[in-house]
Amino acid sequence: MTNIQRRSFIKGATAISAFTLLKPTTAFGSKSNSAVQVGIIGCGNRGTSVITAMSKHTNTNIVAMADLFEDQLTTAKQKLDKLNQERGFAKIDRSNIYQGSKAYLALLNNKAVDAVLISSPAYTHPTFVEAAVAAGKHIYCEKPVALDVEGCNRIEAAGKSINGKLSLVIGFQIRHATAYREMVDRVQRGDIGDIINAQLYYFSSRVPLKPIENMSHDEARIRNQFHFRALSGGTLLDQGIHMLDVCNWTLQKNPLSAIGSGGRNGVDAFGDAWNNYQVLYQYPDNINVSFHSTQLGPSFGDVCARFLGTKGIATAHYSGGVFIDGENKWDSGILREDSSEQSRQQQSAGVFTSSLHDSNENKVKSFISSIESENYLNEAVSGSQSTLTAILGRQAATGQKKVFWDEMRFSNENLDANLNLSQFDSL
Repeated sequence: MTNIQRRSFIKGATAISAFTLLKPTTAFGSKSNSAVQVGIIGCGNRGTSVITAMSKHTNTNIVAMADLFEDQLTTAKQKLDKLNQERGFAKIDRSNIYQGSKAYLALLNNKAVDAVLISSPAYTHPTFVEAAVAAGKHIYCEKPVALDVEGCNRIEAAGKSINGKLSLVIGFQIRHATAYREMVDRVQRGDIGDIINAQLYYFSSRVPLKPIENMSHDEARIRNQFHFRALSGGTLLDQGIHMLDVCNWTLQKNPLSAIGSGGRNGVDAFGDAWNNYQVLYQYPDNINVSFHSTQLGPSFGDVCARFLGTKGIATAHYSGGVFIDGENKWDSGILREDSSEQSRQQQSAGVFTSSLHDSNENKVKSFISSIESENYLNEAVSGSQSTLTAILGRQAATGQKKVFWDEMRFSNENLDANLNLSQFDSL
């Protein structure tokens, strides 16, 4: 890669280095470099949430940030500087703040950065991951890994190319939630017998349309990415994918086929992403899975994965408990409901109401620990497979036909957002 043009305040750039990594004794050997030096690409709400957990629960120093929009950088910098100061680190230097369509390359070109959090819109993920691998950076990439089949293939190829020399993790934090992990372990050891059926749903509230006055069409779309399939993948890839990942993880299988329906109902005219999906998946061993995902109305609903077996039923809610009923009863201790006087007393005593209470903390600890210990993680394939499971459902619903896994994989589907990103670069 060649050096890229940056904003006028950015000085002294050098080309992205060859794929070489320093040993921890070298990279983290002095007091000033005792922390993992992290950069963030994409400074919206999700990115700042993840990097906040990283700063609070691991030995990390936030040293660089990049975003397409100046206002995102300005807002995020106040939060990130505060996080650094709470850890005794300096504020992010102005020379390490990058804006525009090539900002991600500028950050990856920064030799001070050991690891990068990619929390930009999903349409960027394959390109940004490939560039991060080429730059020799450890990668935490938000889900989904891509919007389409071609992008998933690129992520898998990038994962294969790191050859055990980098960590590449995907933001499926539920796999690190203690309650979910215990339930999955019990299901996999046979506590509910042979799995016959599964029920998954993710009922979310409507995504409000952000103001679009005095914006170009491209800027309006990017700032409202969740309303567009070619920018976010739609609700099935953005939210429902979490339950599909739990299903693949629990069953240790990918689906064989899917049929589905859905649509775009009761939403703003601006956008094309469907806001409801109903998909029936068939998994190996004749396991049938029903999946329902929505982004409707003013209130957030419920999120649940339920597995029905010959000896019992395993149920996991985001908020509402994680437990097994049947021959081998078990309860995680997460409150099953939170409106009664008894439950309020339990909350005051420290009983958790959210099944995900430790998921972000455990996920970021796992990522940073893998870098410090050199026991690198590679979630490219599992992240791609869960994304492809969501894409399979989307293709079945939008095409109104049964779609098979192999057919979907060989389609090499490519969604083009048709964006002119150069308009966001400063002159």
